[in-house]
Amino acid sequence: MTFSVHGQAVSRGIAIGRAVLVASSRLDVAHYFITEDQVPGELQRLRQARDAVVAEIEQIQRDLQEAASMEAQHELSALLDVHLMLLQDEQLQEGVKHWVQDRHYNAEWALTSQLEHIAKQFDEMQDPYLRERKADVEQVVERVLRCLRGAASPVAAPASSATAHGPGSGDEAPLVLIAHDLSPADMLQFKQSIFAGFVTDVGGKTSHTAIVARSMDIPAVVGARNASHLVQQDDWVVIDGDAGVVIVNPPPMVLAEYGFKQRQGEVERERLSRIKNTPAVTLDGERVELLANIEQPADTVPALSVSAVGVGLFRTEFLFMGRDGKLPDEEEQYEAYRAAVEGMHGLPVTIRTVDIGADKPLDRATRDDHLNPALGRRAIRWSLSEPAMFLTQLRAILRAAAHGKVNLLIPMLAHASEIHQVKVLLARAREQLDARAAVYGPIRLGAMIEVPAAALAVRMFLKHFDFLSIGTNDLIQYTLAIDRVDETVAHLYDPLHPAVLQLLARTIAECRAQGKSVSVCGEMAGDVTMTRLLLGLGLRSFSMHPTQILPVKQQILRADTRKLRAWAQEVIASDDPAALMTD
Repeated sequence: MTFSVHGQAVSRGIAIGRAVLVASSRLDVAHYFITEDQVPGELQRLRQARDAVVAEIEQIQRDLQEAASMEAQHELSALLDVHLMLLQDEQLQEGVKHWVQDRHYNAEWALTSQLEHIAKQFDEMQDPYLRERKADVEQVVERVLRCLRGAASPVAAPASSATAHGPGSGDEAPLVLIAHDLSPADMLQFKQSIFAGFVTDVGGKTSHTAIVARSMDIPAVVGARNASHLVQQDDWVVIDGDAGVVIVNPPPMVLAEYGFKQRQGEVERERLSRIKNTPAVTLDGERVELLANIEQPADTVPALSVSAVGVGLFRTEFLFMGRDGKLPDEEEQYEAYRAAVEGMHGLPVTIRTVDIGADKPLDRATRDDHLNPALGRRAIRWSLSEPAMFLTQLRAILRAAAHGKVNLLIPMLAHASEIHQVKVLLARAREQLDARAAVYGPIRLGAMIEVPAAALAVRMFLKHFDFLSIGTNDLIQYTLAIDRVDETVAHLYDPLHPAVLQLLARTIAECRAQGKSVSVCGEMAGDVTMTRLLLGLGLRSFSMHPTQILPVKQQILRADTRKLRAWAQEVIASDDPAALMTD
């Protein structure tokens, strides 16, 4: 029977192959009480399982060089480091110990009980990236559960599938993976030669599963709800990574059509690779800056592999999260920032100060429970309320600037008083470094425009800052009063709303008029359907995930900004901008 399943497209391309199902280790977990004298034995079982999983992941890291491309190696190694860190997490270990010692749960029951407890904390977070980190905890628990049960990794290619043939084809069919969720370590245990793509029930565009898929250039659909229950072993599956659709047991005509699309995609990727070293210049000679968004120093490798001309956004909050309140000190931050700066070999790196607050607490003790945390003490509001923490970060960034070109970016500013406080603390950080004769470098100071008030007061901002960066994700959310992670209203999240476009156009035009640089670093920058419009509005600096750079560059090379200007003004003046986007 032919049917389709819809999810989120996270890695472009078409994959066709036989389904391999991965069962969850949490299915049929034993639940029973133990006696007091059995407690030490259960705790020992847990320690042994944890140590075995640590050894397994460390071995996978050592084997990584043979299993993945250079770009994927850095992405995957960093994600595996996260899993190793979670295995040592005090909250997870102490929580499981509590269920065994105080409640007398068996090891498996204790592990799943603590997982549910931690999962609820993640579910309360509004930030989509952080909420999806729950999947990393789940994946770690899955591996420990498998070890407790003495089971091997479920990601193993069955012999019957490895030699399966497609309808009317004599070639060996690749495999596609269908799972509730999938960890980076599990993915690496699949042979790349037969692993064509994957589908998961859960996850979003910022889940680690999605990040791995993009880094390995594997077509993938996540958030496909019940796919792992609907698809059966060895079903023929088409994964449309462009549309976010999974077609199961397609008829020959549909299979042939997707086979043709797949070949077209391969040709297109080859074409894109040819423009990697081509300068991003429009047909009428306008030079465009293509920058990379990164989350950790190792991300500079994939950024350079696609010829990014710098880092437009280094999200530093990932140094702070998941540490149970133990903040990174100045030296640790300095080393991370220096690694990123040196990793770009002289190209500029824009470091954003920590975006922490309300929905992204440092730990449970500092959690700030508001009715609407998105409007609470987050980003610069948090930093200004914690000056010691903020000064530590500023000193580390200033010191890193001695090793290359650094831009300092301040998030979520809205008030003149906030701008003044930032500048005072920045001066104080320099004074503190001078007092101890520490070496530091010059920086350019910039502000993020992600609150409507900031966009409307852009002239005031330009009096104080060297450059601006537009965070379209939050700008859209705050302009339209839409919580983009709330499924009940997410359909109203509209990048093409006239109000959003007018704020965007106003900011770009004012920066150009005053000779100040401006970039877009939100999802809009990497959306090829928006490239022509942004160029027409005068944008000449885009910052995005490294995998999005070449498709956007292709659009730039084909564009003539002289022809786009008038059209862009028509779009932003229209009551229905989307209707004009195909012109």
